[in-house]
Amino acid sequence: MSKDYTTYTQSPLGPLQVKAKEHGLTAINYCDDNPSESLDQHQHPVLTKTIDQLNEYFGGQRKTFDIPLILKGTNFQEKVWKQLQKIPYGQTISYSELAERLGDAKKARAVAGANGLNPIPIIIPCHRVIGADNKLTGYSGGIERKESLLKLEGALLL
Repeated sequence: MSKDYTTYTQSPLGPLQVKAKEHGLTAINYCDDNPSESLDQHQHPVLTKTIDQLNEYFGGQRKTFDIPLILKGTNFQEKVWKQLQKIPYGQTISYSELAERLGDAKKARAVAGANGLNPIPIIIPCHRVIGADNKLTGYSGGIERKESLLKLEGALLL
């Protein structure tokens, strides 16, 4: 059984918990409270690479990530998460458009559900999916964080 590695880091969106196994990143979680564990204690190369790339992203120097990911979800969820990774930096699509890309525009609600269960936000850019009316809807980290990410990428110029 593969060992779990966890670290915490500070970001412009608040503290992030970053989790990995031996061969890849498994989760990024937003922390609404400051973690009791110390920040930036990277105990594994995947964690170090993830933190470095997140810092580059937040600093405006990175538009894509090349971190190995370990995804665990249903077959449908994993298809949605892989499709999310194809949305270019600075662009948005609707839930129905994402469903169309998966072959069935009628599955927009199911796509939204899978999108909300994305275990690796930011790197798997679920924040780039918006409502059909161009409204910011649903985000596991909160609408304010979604708005901040889209502003950072220049996709939202409010």
